[in-house]
Amino acid sequence: MDEKRNTLTEAEWQVMEELWESAPRTGRELTEALSARVGWSRSTTLTLLRRLEEKGAVRSADGGGKKTFSPLLRREDAALRETEDLLSRVYKGSVSMLVSSLTKKQRLPKEEIEELYAILREMEEKDDA
Repeated sequence: MDEKRNTLTEAEWQVMEELWESAPRTGRELTEALSARVGWSRSTTLTLLRRLEEKGAVRSADGGGKKTFSPLLRREDAALRETEDLLSRVYKGSVSMLVSSLTKKQRLPKEEIEELYAILREMEEKDDA
């Protein structure tokens, strides 16, 4: 996916979620799924697929008279890019500000706190090595 056009819009995320769930999918299959899920028209879905192809997030293939679409961008990579963008744009790169902001409104379960401690310990060990 082109770094200059690396973020996905909310609508593009909807299309990608369908493809991450099951691919390859035909334009018709995606149109029907997104019509049922979010009420989009055929032209809206096809426009979003074209945009995602231009961004390098999706590829299409012609086969047997049907055009199929598959994701080129993994969900994990898209989530990481979005997180990095949020961190940079909103929190000026400060992970601690992000975590502080998230935990002010909602209490973390004990297992999530333990997971965070484990991540921090692992990072500390890497820095010491």
